[in-house]
Amino acid sequence: MTTTYQDSTGDVFGNIHRIFTSLPNKLEKDVRDHLKNVYGTLALALGSIVSTEANSFNENKRLAYMFGLSFLVGIQTGPLIEYVGADDPSIVFNAYLITMIVFGCFTMMALHADSTKYLYLGGMLSSALLCLLITSLIAPYSPYVRSAVIWAGLAINCGFVVYDTQLIAEKCRRGDKDYIWHTVMLFVDFVNIFRYVMILLKDKSEKDKRRRD
Repeated sequence: MTTTYQDSTGDVFGNIHRIFTSLPNKLEKDVRDHLKNVYGTLALALGSIVSTEANSFNENKRLAYMFGLSFLVGIQTGPLIEYVGADDPSIVFNAYLITMIVFGCFTMMALHADSTKYLYLGGMLSSALLCLLITSLIAPYSPYVRSAVIWAGLAINCGFVVYDTQLIAEKCRRGDKDYIWHTVMLFVDFVNIFRYVMILLKDKSEKDKRRRD
């Protein structure tokens, strides 16, 4: 059993290593350099929000960091939107509409529930997210795993909407009024759901197209 565990662990780290070492074969140098700048700036913006103390003196600065983060996330999501909307632009609009409905429903669910009913979900959702990452690394090219990962990712991020909404409300009750960081939490949830919904609608559109052909 120990040998099996070690083999599985080795496979996971081996896949992680191959993901990074194979990038030079998949991406041109100028593309890699550009992505380094994008993700580096994204990490810097996120780190700036976290590290800057939440008070009235830093409010405008942290707002600027948040809008910068939103801009960078938009740049990061742009290629996916372009790919999804290449054949049928309505997919992007439908995905956005569905995301707003889903986000609104789970937000209302969290707000109407008992104030701390879903706070226990934090650990479970984080563990599920880690399992999802490991699963996608173990079998990254399996279509069945890909489909399961997308649906599970959507469900997990819907859960995070509920959890984060109740967490924000509870933090506010305890005196934490950092609305900028709380906005970032929900913004990340919304964007992740939007991405998953776009991919699912794109897959459905391609299946329908193959069926017609």
